[in-house]
Amino acid sequence: MYDLIGDIHGHATELEQLLEKLGYEKEEKGCYSHPQGRQAIFLGDFIDRGPEIRQVLEIVRPMIDSGEAEAVMGNHEFNALVYHTEDPGRPDEYLRTHSEKNTGQHQATIDQLGEEISELIEWFRSLPLWLELEDGSGSPLRVAHAAWDDQQTELISDRLKKHDGVTTDFLAEASQEGSRLYKAVECVLKGPELRLPNGNFITDKDGNDRREIRIQWYREPGYEEETYSQYALPPLRSDSEKITRRDYKKKARSCLPYPEDAPPVFIGHYWLRGEPGLLAPNIACVDYSIARGGSLCAYRWDGEQKLDIGKIESVPAHA
Repeated sequence: MYDLIGDIHGHATELEQLLEKLGYEKEEKGCYSHPQGRQAIFLGDFIDRGPEIRQVLEIVRPMIDSGEAEAVMGNHEFNALVYHTEDPGRPDEYLRTHSEKNTGQHQATIDQLGEEISELIEWFRSLPLWLELEDGSGSPLRVAHAAWDDQQTELISDRLKKHDGVTTDFLAEASQEGSRLYKAVECVLKGPELRLPNGNFITDKDGNDRREIRIQWYREPGYEEETYSQYALPPLRSDSEKITRRDYKKKARSCLPYPEDAPPVFIGHYWLRGEPGLLAPNIACVDYSIARGGSLCAYRWDGEQKLDIGKIESVPAHA
């Protein structure tokens, strides 16, 4: 039924290899489709980092436009939206500041697409922030870039109706740190985080010092027994203090743990490494760090509510 494909980040060569491995064929007009009627679901983060951003979009967009695929917005698409949207409350400023860090993360897209970015930004507005789908027999599945929480998706839905879609007003509210919409979008597109205790920090994959860690949001930690490092997603190698219930309740962002009997959820975002696997019986992450020499990963879903590790496919990154 559905083939869930993780973060691509400008790696078109590996994307074509993965589509072909999954059985998709390129039609005369250049659009990929599956002879058995399967549909690809892209989990966002098409842009930034990689060398073939234009080529990725030339593969993905025709598939979506023709109904051969669907997609959700990734945090890199959202970041691009607010990076290129002027702040209505601050003349000559943008909703995402053009700092060295923010520009560096987006530079590959700027360099490769040039003036075409304006049209691309308008297309990003059309991407949903999540999907709820069913197979032919009515079995449900859920798709989000980083995390799922019913309360947060409901809040975002209300704001989308209020602002008539992903408009400048919606983006301005979603960029206002501390607002309810900001927290909801952070949850769904970037995942909930937990602040490290006592001024500790970690250095992320881009060399930035961070005082918060992404957490395994689908479960609560083992209080008084589990450390921050063990509860991080992915787990950290360094030692750290134990998590107390007070720390968790006070500092964790708004996403709730995900019920074990809820429909399966597919996510990307987390730059996992090693052999692809499952996070929980009903949760699969299909981001395995293609832009860091890992692999491009997909899950072939056929309606099962308990996921099967044997249905994960991947292709390695080129040198």
